[in-house]
Amino acid sequence: MRLQHILIPAALVSLVAASAFSEETDHYRLEKSDNGYVRMDTRTGAMSICEERSGQLVCKVAADERTAFQDEIDRLQSSMKAMDERVTKLENSLSARLESKLPSEEDFNKSMSYMERFLKGFMGIVKDLDKDKGDGPQPNSQKT
Repeated sequence: MRLQHILIPAALVSLVAASAFSEETDHYRLEKSDNGYVRMDTRTGAMSICEERSGQLVCKVAADERTAFQDEIDRLQSSMKAMDERVTKLENSLSARLESKLPSEEDFNKSMSYMERFLKGFMGIVKDLDKDKGDGPQPNSQKT
């Protein structure tokens, strides 16, 4: 029974390792050419030209792909620059608009004096109503 506990996990690990190795070896495909090899990435379709130097395979991205990559890099850099400028412009205009809409200290003090006068007048009316209520006949609080 213990042998099964060891063999089953070992078999699973070897299957996973073999699958990962298979995926890695299938990732690129080499084809012999007149002056070396052509390596194709089977996932992306990117192609490289490879030469054998000092017993090692040295690969370079094909010229047309390099141009396409550089064009994409240039496009993305100009897009990022435009976005940075737009964000800066928006931040500056937003802060300018917020600052211009805030009341001055004088306007704030004037508003506070209006509010104070309003509240004093309102509290005076409430006190007068309480006095008038205390002088007249009291309604019967019992309900039948």
